[in-house]
Amino acid sequence: MRLLIQRVTEARVEVGGEIKGRTGPGLLVLVCAMAGDTEAVIAPLAAKLSKLRIFPDEAGKMNRSVLDASGGILVVSQFTLAADTRRGNRPGFSGAAAPETGRHLYELFARELSALGIPVETGVFGADMQVHLINDGPVTIWMDTEERG
Repeated sequence: MRLLIQRVTEARVEVGGEIKGRTGPGLLVLVCAMAGDTEAVIAPLAAKLSKLRIFPDEAGKMNRSVLDASGGILVVSQFTLAADTRRGNRPGFSGAAAPETGRHLYELFARELSALGIPVETGVFGADMQVHLINDGPVTIWMDTEERG
């Protein structure tokens, strides 16, 4: 799986002008299930994300996790993270998991984060969404479950 993690002061996702998910201080996590991903990657990835020390401590050093900071997470599906731009000018997305697999892994990932005690909200899988955020820092981190060529 691929994640694009952004530390935010707030974020929300809308579909058709209606807010479907939001968070205050915490993380906006864009998620893409890649071809070949299985349920086995979900728990370790959620655990790693929950412990990622990217929030400031009292000294201003990034030393606290989203759990330590009592933050929330807004999880949004984004298959375009699978874009392959190595050839031509039109990105290819064949590296993304099939939609049914992608939906299942996305939903499982959100549930796993919630089971860790983190307030989690989500976007709508496969919908045309508008994502609004205020990136804090800015802090933006890329995470991939395996190295890809």
